[in-house]
Amino acid sequence: MDYRSAFHDALQTVHAEGRYRVFADLKRHRGAFPRATWTRPDGTQADVIVWCSNDDLGQGQNPLVLDAMHQAIEEAGAGSGGTRNISGTTHYHVELERELADLHCKEAALLFTSGYVSNEATLSTLSKILPGLIIFSDALNHNSMISGIRGARCERHVFRHNDLGHLEELLAAADPAAPKVIAFESVYSMDGDIADMRGTVALAKKFGAMTYLDEVHAVGMYGPRGAGVAERDGVMADIDIVEGTLGKAFGVMGGYIAADTVIVDAIRSWADGFIFTTSIPPALAAGAAASIRYLKAHDEVRVIHQERAATLKAKLTKAGLPVMPSVSHIVPVLVGDAVHCKLISDILLQDHGIYVQPINYPTVPRGTERLRFTPSPAHTDAMMDALTSALEALWTRCNIKRVGGVAA
Repeated sequence: MDYRSAFHDALQTVHAEGRYRVFADLKRHRGAFPRATWTRPDGTQADVIVWCSNDDLGQGQNPLVLDAMHQAIEEAGAGSGGTRNISGTTHYHVELERELADLHCKEAALLFTSGYVSNEATLSTLSKILPGLIIFSDALNHNSMISGIRGARCERHVFRHNDLGHLEELLAAADPAAPKVIAFESVYSMDGDIADMRGTVALAKKFGAMTYLDEVHAVGMYGPRGAGVAERDGVMADIDIVEGTLGKAFGVMGGYIAADTVIVDAIRSWADGFIFTTSIPPALAAGAAASIRYLKAHDEVRVIHQERAATLKAKLTKAGLPVMPSVSHIVPVLVGDAVHCKLISDILLQDHGIYVQPINYPTVPRGTERLRFTPSPAHTDAMMDALTSALEALWTRCNIKRVGGVAA
């Protein structure tokens, strides 16, 4: 077999569909988020504004976070030294897990190397602990959740996105005696919609199911202390397992779950994705803990964040651009074509100093390709006006439909 040709053909397929990605070489400016320097392929440089960072609150630039990381490096060095079971459990990891458990009002928490790993490892492990498990999964759940559910190798049912009627039908048809888990997200990151938390919890109680909630696009950003939508909606106590990330609003890296001690301890003891992975460095744990402590006490950051998102939606909608309906901080603008989506993204970067990545298949269905903007508290009105003007010009230049502009 010609192995190299197979890889070449696979790449050509991506190119032909217009969704081949070229990574932008960016260097963020410390203390000046969302500004960065872009190094072009030819080695020349330009200053740009980043519009698609998951560091939603700019915490990766917070001096308190940086100081905590520097101090941890001075005290403990670089790496953790191994897996948590061998030598990779440091006092920084223990402190961070305590902060996370407190954030979500749970008895315990467990760190993973990323949000992807925490989802995949936890969901795939549940069936080992609960024989005969049936998992009910929202149709738009993240790839990491889908991968974990597949890895569980148990019975699974997919319910239509945010369709609690369909979920209830599937639950009612299942074996009443079988253990059940409803796996869903709070904020769905590509469309910006939010799950009906109370309705999902009510169904879980009615049919004796556990709830598994992915809050990665909500932790830090929703609720009085930043614990997420479950906190905002007053159902935190009814969620059995909360999963989150340290790499978005908290501005660092890592993933976690929070739950009752017995649940966390069982996952810790059974999950391959935890047992066989080197733990995150002490500096990351220290930075994340500092970020969580800060955001617990600074709700004004969340208030400003929501205002900035609403302002951007209003400006883009007023300009007649197709802002997709979103009730969260995420601002998706529909393009509807992979080639056009990448073209607009390239021109924005090259000609306007605006960095936003195209969102194409398989992240979103074909025909719904979009630009996805994540305004932060540091994005000014002037930045938003420059973005709006650039998009208006490109929508005309590229002859893209101005359909369905809706502000949340």
